Amino acid sequence: MNIRDIEDPSFIKTLSIAELMQLAEDVRLFLIQNISKTGGHLSSNLGIVELTIAAHYIFSSPIDKIFFDVGHQSYTHKILTGRGKDFDSLRQYNGLSGFQKRNESIHDVWEAGHSSTALSAATGMAIARDLNGLSYQVIPIIGDASMVGGESLEALNHLGSIDSKVIIILNDNQMSISKNVGGIDNFLSEVRTSMTYNKAKQEYKEFMYKTAFTKALYIFTRKIKNAIKGKMIKPSIFSEFGVEYLGPIDGHDFSDLLRAFNKAKIMDKSVVVHVITQKGKGYTHSENDTLGKWHGVSAFDVDTGELLINDQENKKSFSQIISNHIHKLMQNDEDIVAITPAMISGSKLEQIFNDFPNRSFDVGIAEAHATTFAAGLACSNKKPYVTIYSSFLQRAYDQINHDIARMKLPVVISVDRAGLVGEDGETHHGVFDYGILKDIPNLVIFSPRNAKEAKKFLNSAFYDIKLPCVIRFPKLNLIDEECEISERIEIAKWKLINQEDITSKIMIAYGENITMLECFIKENNLQNVTLVDACFLKPLDGELLDKILAKKAKIVCYETILKSSSLSSSILEYAYEKQVPITMKSYGITDHYTPQGSIEQLIKHEGLQLSDLKNEILEYFNDE
Repeated sequence: MNIRDIEDPSFIKTLSIAELMQLAEDVRLFLIQNISKTGGHLSSNLGIVELTIAAHYIFSSPIDKIFFDVGHQSYTHKILTGRGKDFDSLRQYNGLSGFQKRNESIHDVWEAGHSSTALSAATGMAIARDLNGLSYQVIPIIGDASMVGGESLEALNHLGSIDSKVIIILNDNQMSISKNVGGIDNFLSEVRTSMTYNKAKQEYKEFMYKTAFTKALYIFTRKIKNAIKGKMIKPSIFSEFGVEYLGPIDGHDFSDLLRAFNKAKIMDKSVVVHVITQKGKGYTHSENDTLGKWHGVSAFDVDTGELLINDQENKKSFSQIISNHIHKLMQNDEDIVAITPAMISGSKLEQIFNDFPNRSFDVGIAEAHATTFAAGLACSNKKPYVTIYSSFLQRAYDQINHDIARMKLPVVISVDRAGLVGEDGETHHGVFDYGILKDIPNLVIFSPRNAKEAKKFLNSAFYDIKLPCVIRFPKLNLIDEECEISERIEIAKWKLINQEDITSKIMIAYGENITMLECFIKENNLQNVTLVDACFLKPLDGELLDKILAKKAKIVCYETILKSSSLSSSILEYAYEKQVPITMKSYGITDHYTPQGSIEQLIKHEGLQLSDLKNEILEYFNDE
């Protein structure tokens, strides 16, 4: 069938097993062809095709609530609910979201870009259903990596103590973005080995049911076996939580899926349906991926698997540059340890984990644990380095505040993907981290404009600054620069980029925005404007700020984070505390969530394109 012609999932219920298999094949081909053009989350969606089709076959969306944790694996769900025709715009500006989106379809009942939220949401939906006297099903689909997140376990614990029913479909592909870790994954590994046995057991049952005598014999022997098993076999970990368990089920076998989902549907209490899937199924490159390269991809050539976006020559990602320098430091210092919450590939830590396996820790999707774990290491005189995406750092606020900063523990935290990140949209933009962190005492926050400044700060953070240090950097490729471990940076000192001293007209920025303002000043021949690199976002450079305020300079502060909790707001607070008048025009993101799109489109969307601001800025500086 033409995938783009699908309007809603009701047609699925009339299909035979053979037709469902053909539909799955069509959907998988459609996903590969379309994601190769737009980019997106490939492997996770290829692995969940049959599971999603089977869920829509047994349950009736939107009456029954089918939703996904994290949401980036909902592409088949989007197709079945009538959005295949929009896939050319996937993750594009004003286009189809790469996640579930409540304002996109009545079939999207929950939306998230962070993991481990679905079970809590499902518990709330189920209790609300029961309070309203309704009878629909609540079906969160959650990955094995998300299942071990702290919030998921909290929700599971709650769910096992109440009568409200939730059907949890556990999509077990043995992967997060890269390989899973942890005790619960070890438990699931043991369960996976029983899948062949379960298949044989089902075939044996079907054979024994062929005559009345053999059926009676089967039932008699099963009762004896179950009685013995009940006394000798340890129950499922989910049973310990008070939730029923079905599985493991072959996630690519429609007969198994439909049978299990239908059984879960008629049960009268909460149940986990454990489904084994293959991440990346149907595309050789993603099937063989163990490092997470095909988890989220840009446009690529379907035949060769080569990415179509070539990195600029002589440039590396900021993540790679930071990781390479940490590797260099670890070679020279056995006390440095590296920690990541399931982002080995995203934060470019592969070489570190390969060369220092005893000092590298992937703790799974557990940002809160990662940061307090680092605090425990720091208490024992180790030098922990934790790298977390800006958007996910929000999940560890209390631990950074309570467990690290309050005790002045020298933990180095790398905030990757700071600022606008592009096509992943509002759940992933790194525009809140500074606002979250700036009011926490004892923190040092640095935003480098280039590779060398970043490395100098890391040297100082590990060897000079006896406080918790944060280095925030964007999703950006740039030229790498050499830096010796002996090279350091002076704490809380801003830099003048284009002048020997300050003038009466000041432009302030930090990070990648320094380059943009430097070009703006040159293009408009603003010889009497001083460009200040406010690289230390905390503590501020009070000495330089005092000089600027004393000169009664006109200030432009340009940022691409939330304006209400930005450097400009910190400068205003500083001037207020000093009881000194200040003249400043600030630019940043106003009080709303930024949508998806390319960085260039989003800069324009937010009214921050310097070519559009040119006349306004020049008029401000020239108005006497």
